[in-house]
Amino acid sequence: MSDEVLSLPLCARLSYSVGHFLNDLCASMWFTYLLVYYHTVLAINNYNAGILLLIGQVADGLCTPLIGYESDRTRGCGKYGKRKTWHLIGSTCVILSFPFIFNPPVGTSAGVSQWIELVYFIPFIIVFQFGWAAVQISHLSLIPELVANKHERVELTAFRYAFTVVANIAVYAIVWVLFRFQTDDVDSSLGRQDIPMFRTLALVVVGIGFVTTFLFHIGTREKLRNEAEQTADEHTPVLDSSRKSHSQPLLSWKHWLKEFSFYHLALLYMCTRLIINLSQVYIAMYLTYTLQLPKNYIAMIPLVMYISGFLSSFLMKPVNKCIGRNMTYFLGIVMILVFAYWLWFFQIDNSIFGAAVLLGSGSATILVTSLSMTADLIGENTQSGAFVYGSMSFTDKVANGLGVVIIQALHPCKTQTCCAQCGPFYHLVMVLVTGCIACVALLLLGATRIWPIQIRIRYDSGMIGPSTNEKNAQSGDYRTIN
Repeated sequence: MSDEVLSLPLCARLSYSVGHFLNDLCASMWFTYLLVYYHTVLAINNYNAGILLLIGQVADGLCTPLIGYESDRTRGCGKYGKRKTWHLIGSTCVILSFPFIFNPPVGTSAGVSQWIELVYFIPFIIVFQFGWAAVQISHLSLIPELVANKHERVELTAFRYAFTVVANIAVYAIVWVLFRFQTDDVDSSLGRQDIPMFRTLALVVVGIGFVTTFLFHIGTREKLRNEAEQTADEHTPVLDSSRKSHSQPLLSWKHWLKEFSFYHLALLYMCTRLIINLSQVYIAMYLTYTLQLPKNYIAMIPLVMYISGFLSSFLMKPVNKCIGRNMTYFLGIVMILVFAYWLWFFQIDNSIFGAAVLLGSGSATILVTSLSMTADLIGENTQSGAFVYGSMSFTDKVANGLGVVIIQALHPCKTQTCCAQCGPFYHLVMVLVTGCIACVALLLLGATRIWPIQIRIRYDSGMIGPSTNEKNAQSGDYRTIN
């Protein structure tokens, strides 16, 4: 089938791409402002604020694979489609819970016990993370279902990432506007007087996300299989003697656990998310305490990163088509390594803009390519695609949580205010986190030359492995299904 037949219309690609916009807006607020809001505005101590963030990450990590499994096995609401049904459930949870996370407990004063605040926020955080995971997994699972051509998957993933960048830019722009319209007599430092600003920000984010979610559900058509096909997929044994020997049965979640490439790609995706998320978390600390730049740089440098990533995302389809998946990922890793080298040897104020371009472009390249690799691995096994994406995301959430805990445990400053050792520490964090993890990702990428990322287990008349004629042309580990 030609690429033209498989290609989605522009309106369909755009409507799909905005389906994750609500999640992206909320995630930008969550990672950028949650600790600042709880600690600086509501005066919750650092430990308790960290506990709230940790609970959110753990809830997200646990919900992700479970939702992926349930999303694959359920049929959805009537003819609406199982992916869009879960997306609707998740969006509803996010919209209803997120504003409460950035709003103090109703009827409480400044002197309320922190345990009361913890008990108040925890249920809303868990509901929010459940909804966030449902939206993320259902949205990712639609990629291999909407387009079958691998180059179209890259383009659709790039469109999705482009709107992720737009969401991050939008959050920073809204914050800037809200602060600009504050009255002159408001204290220039953050405090309890900024509660209305954060409340307004959360409501604006949810309002914009509601509109984009509505556009997604109106403009995206999930491909539905008839009831007979669904019943066959759910109840037909994997090894069916009536199947032709050259046809491969669809894989369930149990079969993915036997695939070496499943774990290989999960590690590669984990390294990708570690580079992106940890650098995003600590870039503000690096700018403030290492380079000691004015506070407006905390907004300027992330904007440069996101804009460069936004522009780079549109090059992903032609670049992947020209040099392939592995070389495109290699190109992104090289940019990350150059960024780490730049920060290690050139601590010059103005040079940070060039380094930000490298980090933003490299992050966009490896993220889009790793997601496209995942879609390629799933291939025609779209009925279990949510489990694969959920498992990949689970490694992401757990690794990021452990990464932050380890970094904070190694922090040389044990007081509430930073000391002279903080500057060199954050410099090492930015260099070693990006550089060392990029080296690990490079090793995993190099391993694909020996063990290509593909489904290595084949089914042929009750045997795992290629058919007799194919065994002469391929090598692999063939075992009998028990």
